[in-house]
Amino acid sequence: MTTRLTVITAGITEPSSTRLLADRLTEAVVKALPGGDAHVEVIEVRDIAHDLTNNVLTGFASPALQERLDAVVGADALVVSTPIYSASYSGLFKMLIDVLPADSLRGKPVLLGATGGTARHSLAIDHALRPLFAYLGALVAPVAVFAASEDWGSVEAGRLGARIERAGADFARVVAGSPAPRPVDPFEDVTPFESLLADASRS
Repeated sequence: MTTRLTVITAGITEPSSTRLLADRLTEAVVKALPGGDAHVEVIEVRDIAHDLTNNVLTGFASPALQERLDAVVGADALVVSTPIYSASYSGLFKMLIDVLPADSLRGKPVLLGATGGTARHSLAIDHALRPLFAYLGALVAPVAVFAASEDWGSVEAGRLGARIERAGADFARVVAGSPAPRPVDPFEDVTPFESLLADASRS
């Protein structure tokens, strides 16, 4: 069975270390999935920045934005990667999360990644990103990856690679054991009318 993996990356520049981290995490996850069978769709948030602003102001999604939202909703699992600004995720990244349909992340496995100038920002994963996705009901992977600028150096790159491989393998186990959440039908648990009549007649 093919795993639908949607990758959200909120880097601003091109090329972007945030996108690079997202790509490396995705490769590690796909490699660790049983059979390596995955369909990957990447969402560059900066490409839809204007669409996000218009959606926040008007409540209507453009076709380009709606396509990305559908990719998030329809995914079996998400890999997210955001730069850290002022000790938290980027505002552009949060805008995308804010316009997602209600409960669309409930029960969905999410692997967290973040980048920053120094390792001092690494705690942002636990005090900002993890609570955000926990609040939304996502199944947040216990192992996340933060990459500071120095992590891309020669010696540090080897350590970062090992952390990425570990996170990918851990997340693949989470995904393999967590089927995609089924959309909730608000009418599937409705009490049959006949039962309501029977209850009324007995009262």
